[in-house]
Amino acid sequence: MSVIFFDIGATLADPQPEPGGSLSLRPRPRVLAVLDALSEVRKGIISHPGSAEAAVARALAEAIPGRFTDVALVHWGVKDSRAIFDRAVAGSGGAADDRVFVGEDAQERGFAQEAGMRTAAHPVFALAATENRPVLRARIALRIGQDLRSLTAAMDRTEAVAAEVVTERLVLAMVTEQGVETLESAGFTVDVRGPTEDLVREGGEQDDAERWATEKFVSDLLARGEAVYEGEKPTPRTTHVIERTDDGRLSVRRLRFLYGFRTDR
Repeated sequence: MSVIFFDIGATLADPQPEPGGSLSLRPRPRVLAVLDALSEVRKGIISHPGSAEAAVARALAEAIPGRFTDVALVHWGVKDSRAIFDRAVAGSGGAADDRVFVGEDAQERGFAQEAGMRTAAHPVFALAATENRPVLRARIALRIGQDLRSLTAAMDRTEAVAAEVVTERLVLAMVTEQGVETLESAGFTVDVRGPTEDLVREGGEQDDAERWATEKFVSDLLARGEAVYEGEKPTPRTTHVIERTDDGRLSVRRLRFLYGFRTDR
């Protein structure tokens, strides 16, 4: 049976200092729903609370009650090598490749992988990791009539997380194949690139994907007559000015309108 271990800070919850020096934790968006959906799966903690172990443990129990009750699956300590992940695997009584670590830090996920564990960068993808389903990097271009609020609502219903909002009409995201199907059914166009972990390991491809996304966005603006290159005279339809940086990249500067006059933002 699978066991999913979670980091706390920036993954499950954010610390909130309280009056008098006490500590509380605020669950991050979607975390409680994800944990409830995993109610039949054994869950544990791998986190480094520093000298505040007792305070963090107490705050976790108050913020996310009843979800991490197996003390044998709670491991406190630094995550600067595979050591704590090896201990977590050994203490869970199962094979490493049936254990998952969920954490936002890529280096820590790398140590977990060295220990033989599967990994996920966000709690939304915890189940996909247990089922060995890939998480993909995707580009989502919003059409006329679509907005970021509707995209967020659609993402919240499936295995999808926004990685970067490039513009109001262009979002880079992480999705599973299930997430792609759900978003496409909701009317969004999803252009899948490749596995997210591969992009992190290979280095540079993530940057290339973002460059490609920006160039496609520029192309769409030009096709709609909504952009001009730096030095060209804007038209009444111009909303963006395109510049090329010293390294050859395209940069987009949005124009804003104030009391009927167009000014640079």
